[in-house]
Amino acid sequence: MGSIMSQKNTLCLIGLGSNQPWGHFNSSDILVSSIYALCRVNIPVLRISRFYKTPCFPTGAGSDYVNATVMVSSQLDAPSLMEVLHFVEEEKDRQRPERWGKRTLDLDLLAYGNKVLPNFQVYDDWRRMSQDLQMQIAPDRLIVPHPRLQDRAFVLGPLMDIAPDWRHPVLDKSVEQMFFSLEPRLRQELVSL
Repeated sequence: MGSIMSQKNTLCLIGLGSNQPWGHFNSSDILVSSIYALCRVNIPVLRISRFYKTPCFPTGAGSDYVNATVMVSSQLDAPSLMEVLHFVEEEKDRQRPERWGKRTLDLDLLAYGNKVLPNFQVYDDWRRMSQDLQMQIAPDRLIVPHPRLQDRAFVLGPLMDIAPDWRHPVLDKSVEQMFFSLEPRLRQELVSL
């Protein structure tokens, strides 16, 4: 698990999702358990969004998801924080047999302060990559902000609960601006639980 410390606490946004039960836990239970797990491994959770039922993405890949977001404070650098997120996923028996497949738990580092990692060019290449190509290949390194967060109601909707004024460090748009730029049908797919 990660141990590289940054000089100060960094505010980070994390997306949570589940569309597969784990033992006797349903998706909502898994998200609650994962939030407690972050606290247990010294990642203070500052804000928690409502939980939302959202259609599976991509369409037809499985059951509906339960999605949420949290704001955390971390002294870990971004790769080490991602290692902690993977550790929490593995605790919930996360399997990765296919890209964008069913999962017991998915934790995405959406934003690490206002950093663009590993650099602007890599971020921008992934942001501009077609969805078809992104479904076939996975990045070989951590990319933040998440290259598709501005396109996804299941991310932006929960972020509206905890960080509507957060500004994307590349697009220079707030969460609120990005959310209301989505097609109305995408926003309407979010069902608060």
